[in-house]
Amino acid sequence: MTDDLFRQDAYLRECSAHITAVTEAGIVLDRTVFYPLGGGQAGDSGVLMLADGTELAIVDTRKGKDAEGNPTSDIVHVPAPGQEALLATLAPGTTVTARIDWERRHRMMRLHTTSHLLCHVVPQLVNGCSITPDYARLDFAMTDPLDKEQLTAAIATLVAAAHPLTVASISDEELDANPALVKSMSVQPPRGTGRIRTIRIGGEGDAPLIDLQPCGGTHVANTAEIGAIVVTKIEKKSATTRRVVLGFVP
Repeated sequence: MTDDLFRQDAYLRECSAHITAVTEAGIVLDRTVFYPLGGGQAGDSGVLMLADGTELAIVDTRKGKDAEGNPTSDIVHVPAPGQEALLATLAPGTTVTARIDWERRHRMMRLHTTSHLLCHVVPQLVNGCSITPDYARLDFAMTDPLDKEQLTAAIATLVAAAHPLTVASISDEELDANPALVKSMSVQPPRGTGRIRTIRIGGEGDAPLIDLQPCGGTHVANTAEIGAIVVTKIEKKSATTRRVVLGFVP
């Protein structure tokens, strides 16, 4: 089992950890700041630094799977090719410093938070999403046309309003009683622990609630941190799907 430190603090850039397993899939640690691919968000990259300063490059992070292909509570750090000699020196118990590529992660945090703002601007169910360091896309289940400039302006207003973001949780029973909190048709909140992580934007005191939904991804603490992001493209993917692509201002 890997303790997922990024769930509590998305701003952690590194941590000390111990290797618990070295497999064909990659390296498993007892704790990590690396986010694994899931919920539409790409996995983190970075390095694992050994005690002597040697660095092992990590190109991706994935959720662990057992022999039958079922998900486990492990998080697997996928090494870049060509490091076989270094990998051969690693063993369970080895101490490492796990350090993410912060600039890449922060870009995804900004885009992922913007995707939540977009769910407020376009109040329709989402039937597909992807969060990468360079762009984010959301597919909305809808038939009406969307205007690129209007969406960009609406997002910019929410960013400038500096709405705080709050990480909390609800019980499985609370989610069952409020099914409208789930905005995605393609990704369901993970269950099994009794608590489901939620992301709320706004809604503190008398401030308006902008968005509230279950989400396990990484986000910025305030919409003002997002900066300049625009809608770069709107596509009609099918008769009932409109795709909105978000990107950074060049």
